[in-house]
Amino acid sequence: MAQVTIYTDGAAKGNPGRGGYGAVMLAPAGAGLPPHRKELSAGYRLTTNNRMELLAVIVGLETLKGDGHEVTVYSDSRYVVDAVEKKWVFGWERKNFSGKKNPDLWVRFLRVYRRHRVKFIWVKGHASIPENERCDQLAVAAAESGRLLEDTGYNPEDQTIL
Repeated sequence: MAQVTIYTDGAAKGNPGRGGYGAVMLAPAGAGLPPHRKELSAGYRLTTNNRMELLAVIVGLETLKGDGHEVTVYSDSRYVVDAVEKKWVFGWERKNFSGKKNPDLWVRFLRVYRRHRVKFIWVKGHASIPENERCDQLAVAAAESGRLLEDTGYNPEDQTIL
């Protein structure tokens, strides 16, 4: 299967507040196909930065056609990268995400994560990494747009699945 690189970022104007995510997906040329690039973003009326960071990864992975891709995700979110690379999310899952925030997104993440071979690399935010900077621009623009969606999984009181 194809090798894919996904850069991701999330933003929130207030935390909680208006938010957005951005993702840049890159696939090298191969099998007679040219290199491919895709940008994804969406904004939400009321959400958190962590939710947008995680949603950027989820949407990127969900956009892949087929299963079994080798994926490298670059993110400036310690919340997301450490949860996966340090295997915390698998312990949270065994405990049914008891006491954890964003269980709806973590369940969705694990569903798509298990369809591929995914490696995470943490990058410092705003460190002049072009694709990471582009993700930030996409996320901020989405949060500031007039086309904001409802983050139905966000509950400001307890962040449980609604």
